[in-house]
Amino acid sequence: MEDNAGIRNKRWSLQGATALVTGGTRGIGHAIVKELAELGATVYTCSRNEADLNKRLLEWEKSNLNVLGSVCDVSARSEREKLMEKVSLAFHGKLNILVNNAGIAIYKKAIDSTAEEYASLMSTNVESAFHLCQLAYPLLKASGAGNIVIISSVCGQIVLDDLTVYSATHGALNQLARNLSCEWAKENIRTNCVAPGPIRTVMTETLMEGNKISAKLAERTRGSINCSRIPLHACCFLYYWSGYSCRWGMDRSWLTKILRTCSIGGGKFDIKS
Repeated sequence: MEDNAGIRNKRWSLQGATALVTGGTRGIGHAIVKELAELGATVYTCSRNEADLNKRLLEWEKSNLNVLGSVCDVSARSEREKLMEKVSLAFHGKLNILVNNAGIAIYKKAIDSTAEEYASLMSTNVESAFHLCQLAYPLLKASGAGNIVIISSVCGQIVLDDLTVYSATHGALNQLARNLSCEWAKENIRTNCVAPGPIRTVMTETLMEGNKISAKLAERTRGSINCSRIPLHACCFLYYWSGYSCRWGMDRSWLTKILRTCSIGGGKFDIKS
């Protein structure tokens, strides 16, 4: 009898696919890189921290995973352009999957947020995703079946004190996904957004320190928040909603007017297509 991994790989084969995952050395991004590579994709990732990147690349190499990477601060326009040049060169001008995952969070009241903090959140979380979609557009189109997945947050749908600017960036990402899904559908490029609740990462553990927001999240998501779940549990949604699962006999695009919410791993995953 085949083990679960063998069955999964048959169902979700990404053999021959190419993917770019931003912020792939930690948290959800790291889990996504690992999963995509284990499913056969060749993955390119980036990080602001060269030491973290080199450490992860060595780990993936030892695991015989086909992962490439380079240092990039996605908040800087020039670095995003250099990143996409490297990706285009590595993948011969074609890209199947773009995962806009990189992001930052600042836990602060709106009245206390500085102009610098606002600009940093917007440039890292929103501007980078929009610009990378623009830069990836010709590569995704050239692949014949492009797929964009934007990693957002449940904060883009609910109100939480002291996360006003952070939440605003994710509201923008949600709408960006909606618009691109319509605008680029004719080019056979799917765009979807996954908006998870709290998942155990370095960033969320910092925000949840002292249970600052856990009770409020539990109240607004109508359930307890279980941050013991690892980022891997977010990945199952990426396969299906990226549209690349169409190799498994589901050749269709999805466009919904209603927000569909699934509860997975103690958090809420808002999925829009």
